[in-house]
Amino acid sequence: MAEIVDILEEKQLSQEEQDRQAITRNYRRLLESIKANMDEEDKRNIRLAFELAVDAHKEQRRKSGEPYVLHPIEVARICAEEIGLGPTAVICALLHDVVEDTPVTLEDISKRFGERGAHIAKIVDGLTKLDHAYSATSKQAENFRKVLTTLVEDVRVVLIKMADRLHNMRTLGAMPRHKQLKIAAETSYIYAPLAHRLGLYSFKTEFEDLCMKITEPELYKDIARKLNETKRARVDYISRFLEPIQKALDEELFSYRITGRPKSIYSISNKIKKKDTPFEEIYDLFAIRIIVDVPPKKEKSVCWQVYSEVTDIYRPIPERLKDWVTTPKSNGYESLHTTVIGPDGRFVEVQIRSERMNEIAERGFAAHWKYKGVSSQPDVYDIWLNSVRDMLENPGEDAVEFLSDFKTNLFKDEVYVFTPKGDMRTLPKGATALDFAFSIHTDVGYRCTAIKVNNHIVPMGHELENGDRIEIITSAKQKPSEGWLKMVNTGRARSKIRSSMKEERRKQGELAREAFMRKCKNLKIEVEESTELLVKHFGYKSHVDLFFDIAMDKLTIPQIFKQFQEENGKLVPIVIEEKPKPEEVEVEVPKARRKHAGEGKLLINDEPGNLYDYSFASCCNPVPGDTIFGYLTTSAGLKIHRTTCPNATNLMANYGYRIMRTEWGGASESEFVANLIIKGIDDGPGVIQRLTNKISNQLKLNIRSLAIAGNQGYYEAKVSLLVPNTDQLYLAVEALKNLDHVSSVTREDS
Repeated sequence: MAEIVDILEEKQLSQEEQDRQAITRNYRRLLESIKANMDEEDKRNIRLAFELAVDAHKEQRRKSGEPYVLHPIEVARICAEEIGLGPTAVICALLHDVVEDTPVTLEDISKRFGERGAHIAKIVDGLTKLDHAYSATSKQAENFRKVLTTLVEDVRVVLIKMADRLHNMRTLGAMPRHKQLKIAAETSYIYAPLAHRLGLYSFKTEFEDLCMKITEPELYKDIARKLNETKRARVDYISRFLEPIQKALDEELFSYRITGRPKSIYSISNKIKKKDTPFEEIYDLFAIRIIVDVPPKKEKSVCWQVYSEVTDIYRPIPERLKDWVTTPKSNGYESLHTTVIGPDGRFVEVQIRSERMNEIAERGFAAHWKYKGVSSQPDVYDIWLNSVRDMLENPGEDAVEFLSDFKTNLFKDEVYVFTPKGDMRTLPKGATALDFAFSIHTDVGYRCTAIKVNNHIVPMGHELENGDRIEIITSAKQKPSEGWLKMVNTGRARSKIRSSMKEERRKQGELAREAFMRKCKNLKIEVEESTELLVKHFGYKSHVDLFFDIAMDKLTIPQIFKQFQEENGKLVPIVIEEKPKPEEVEVEVPKARRKHAGEGKLLINDEPGNLYDYSFASCCNPVPGDTIFGYLTTSAGLKIHRTTCPNATNLMANYGYRIMRTEWGGASESEFVANLIIKGIDDGPGVIQRLTNKISNQLKLNIRSLAIAGNQGYYEAKVSLLVPNTDQLYLAVEALKNLDHVSSVTREDS
């Protein structure tokens, strides 16, 4: 018995020793990654933060089984090495989870780090999630709003948050499948676009690839395998392509370097889907980057000089020239892009930039501040942060609405428009004339009565195009209306219109508020406490909404006091009728549902699906074999969606508490709807017969509907089939692809 105890103790010590060595190894790697200059206080504080994190997390382990403290150490390394942040950010990254997950408080942190303690504590507070007892429509949205509130004061908060999310995504394999899907959806919905907006292109690309690896694992593996198989041929081709370019550039009086990289798996997947192009026919799988090392004053001219050398050797495709050197993107990105026709007629994208431009492209915001004042371009991040500050001015706004509005500020595509005086403004693609008015100034938006684009009067909802010259006509009598929300697409404009409407509602409810106060005074009841009680009782979002409805006679003061009585200076409900918010509700799905066609064997939260009232979402038409999830709607019961549904990302990111774990529980005898889009050459009579013969007679599948239209030798057909599972659907797709004159067959998502 004593020998067994000794062996167990030896194993335990061995595990502790392994943990200690792993922590020490990772900490040394972190220290080596810090490139910023550090004084003795910085070094001491980093050591203090490391020791505090190790002690605070000593009892915790990650789902993978490794010591939890390895996570904050790795987040700190990503901040230092991959973003280029300094010692303060490293300290905050090491401590980013201690307040949320351990007994350590913000006050402890503030005291421990001397003069810098208060600032470190403030950043850590911004990184700490809201208290779990906090009630909100969407906890995810509220947490993100908290991060952004601190972002406008210190951008390192959101950069550390990005590093935290990147490491979580890299190590997501140990999590249950349904949690992986939720985290991937949230990452795709907000973190990838935010990485783009902050200029962190490497983060954005990795976020997109990691999300795809979770949501579409088969397609991801297929593309990754094909990229690996063609790697040798790609390397040989790039060498052939670069040889004449290098000879030409070697004769110039500046130093340069050339890198080549394959396109991301996500971007290749997008091209396959959007252009109906098989992998084998995508020629621009790689991009060549030529980076020149020249002083800032020569950057622009040398970039164009390199462009000239490249296009003297290879024929360029004019419509693919993108000049972000003369006019940088709104996130500070500067580069010259062109696509040329290389050997064997293959398309190759060439990106030309300076070392400064390259660092900003890779490290975004952090590098931008390093080079602040070096470029002649305006301070694009200050402009963007000001727009975020504007949106945060309305703290009472619904968190999901705020997040949706904020997301529109993370646009990828832009339009460049001009004021009557010739000043350029950058807006997201799809922005309207009214969006432009609000981008000039809030009051200009509020007072806008008419808009001229290129000297012509246009509707306020007119979509802007590159080069438009816009003049706003205002009137002091004009006020925003609810209809204006349909005329704008930017978060700033939406937020300001809602704020104005709320102020108008507040003014209209002022008389009702005064009447309520008089009633409370007569009954000797505390006003503010009573108002809060009524807002919660009747399910309003704010005091403003309550008093507005009273002013509009949707709710009267006598009706209110019929349901309440006064007790010790307080209002008390006569009949208690609980109306908790959605987040606080354990919503039960109605049981004993009606049977219907297309029913499969499902498991919902590990229970048999036939216990629940569910239906299949028409936006994506799930079929057995698809990866699925359940979304609990407010009025239509449980809807079953595919994880690749166009609506999946939004639902999981904003309404995670309504998502129910759902999977197929076994073979089904039912048939399910699947829509296919078939495109091909219209070679005259017989197209429909060939399609229906293949589907009905050979594949033995029922056609639910068929719509086909031909035009100038081309046709597109939409076929709705009834299939038992994805295997049968795959066979149908492959069989139809093999028909003569069929160019592509794809499954419709919506």
